[in-house]
Amino acid sequence: MPDKWTDGDAYEMYVGRWSRKVGEGFLTWLDASPGIRWLDLGCGTGALTSQVLKQCDPSLIVGVEPSDGFLSLARQQIEDERAQFRQGSGSEIPIADGDVDMAISGLVLNFVPDQKQALDELVRCTAPGGTVAAYVWDYAGHVQFMRYFWDAAVALDPAAREKDEGIRFPLCRPNRLAELFTGAGLRDVVTEPIDIPTPFQDFDDYWSPFLSGIAPAPGYCASLDDTARNKLKGRLKETLPTDPDGMILLAARAWAVRGTH
Repeated sequence: MPDKWTDGDAYEMYVGRWSRKVGEGFLTWLDASPGIRWLDLGCGTGALTSQVLKQCDPSLIVGVEPSDGFLSLARQQIEDERAQFRQGSGSEIPIADGDVDMAISGLVLNFVPDQKQALDELVRCTAPGGTVAAYVWDYAGHVQFMRYFWDAAVALDPAAREKDEGIRFPLCRPNRLAELFTGAGLRDVVTEPIDIPTPFQDFDDYWSPFLSGIAPAPGYCASLDDTARNKLKGRLKETLPTDPDGMILLAARAWAVRGTH
């Protein structure tokens, strides 16, 4: 079952609302100078691109994304003459050599088939002395809204374990990220955890995004028959920490990494 990355609105409800919060922390950590040129690889619906425009005062930012649906939503949501959006992927970024000062990628590298090639491309696009940086969800640890889902799914269906991002994506650990960046020839490589709260108003706010089929966990949920899906729903209702008002208070961690070209 391939991962589905086509529906921008569904992505926003599932993870886009949280990726914006992580993006804020990531950009604060980068502390980039104003007026520089940026590249956002795998820009998706424009969550990180919009944060760069708000927080970092770039002279230019180019969002690169393979999905037509995501690009369409990004263009609708971001009307800023400093922002450009181009179709492309980590295997071939449509940017000239050394054309940006800051190349970033948010929550994408683990889904790139050839991660080394993607890093080489990011480095190629970055001017000497520039920065390459990224962040990914800590799937195996502290992304609680996903961990509760997969723990419940595997308890009911042990075969679901192979679809769990925590198993599928070993890159999402600080040592593996540092190795990838160092291997691409980057200097002064450092990693940093970024933690955010992810509160859900009620169970429906938590559960509904998993019905969309977008991304790995919702894709697994959508593949179940009604009986299996209802069992999973029931187990989550039993296990999620819910306060007396019905709110579900969770948290999520991303790992950030950066290096100098």
